[in-house]
Amino acid sequence: MEKKYHGISECPITATIDVIGGKWKPIIIWLLMERTHRFGELHKIIPGMALKVLSRQLKELEADGIVKRTVFAEVPPKVEYSLTPKGQSLTNVMTLLSEWSREHILAPAVFDKSFRS
Repeated sequence: MEKKYHGISECPITATIDVIGGKWKPIIIWLLMERTHRFGELHKIIPGMALKVLSRQLKELEADGIVKRTVFAEVPPKVEYSLTPKGQSLTNVMTLLSEWSREHILAPAVFDKSFRS
C-alpha cells in the first residue's frame, strides 16, 4: 500500500531539496562531479556568485556529507573540494535532471505546422 504523507516535513523530496536544493548547490555538485576543484576555480566558473555565498554553500554541503574539503599545509594555503561517496551517489539524479532539462527546457521549441494561419 502506498504511504500517504500528512505533511511536507514527511515528504522524502523535501528532505532531499533541503540538502541539495537552491540556486547554487546543484551547480556546485555538477561541477564537482567532473573533478576536484579549488575554491578560486569554483568562483571563476560560477559567474555572479559572491565569495561569501560560495563559502556558505560549500560549508553546508560539507556539513551534510556531500562535499569533502581537503586542506593542504602550504603557503599560501591550498584547499580543494570534491564529492564524498554520498555526494557521488547523486550522479544519476543529477544526470537525469540534466537530461530532462535538455529535453524539456533547453531544447528549441518545436513549432507545430498545423497551427499556422
